[in-house]
Amino acid sequence: MPETNRIGLSKYRMQKACDMLQSAKRDWDAKDYASANNRAYYCIFHAMRAVLALDGEDYKKHSAVIARFTLNYLKTERLPREYGKLISNASLIRNRSDYEDFYICSIADTEKLMAGAAEFYDAVKRYLAQRYRDEREN
Repeated sequence: MPETNRIGLSKYRMQKACDMLQSAKRDWDAKDYASANNRAYYCIFHAMRAVLALDGEDYKKHSAVIARFTLNYLKTERLPREYGKLISNASLIRNRSDYEDFYICSIADTEKLMAGAAEFYDAVKRYLAQRYRDEREN
């Protein structure tokens, strides 16, 4: 895939991440915490996919996206390693909220996930801005 297409796809995915974050905030304000968890997770997920798009990588399974992102960006510390715990926790909460009967995430955990998603989104946005500049210069 040409670099311009990779950048365009990455930007599209970051817009999806932004939209998910805004949706999570609306759900939080409406006290729909299960939906806020879901949207916060998808903010993180689409941000990871935006980064992977620049490498020409994509995967059908969420676990594969998480594994590749962790291997290429967290273990190498291109992005802070501590996001690994956020990503893992967000995935767990989303899966449990969506698929387990009677699972209820605490409001405190939802608030923590929302804050983490916003922080992750901002970190990825800064990282990608630099990558976009680097891609154009090469």
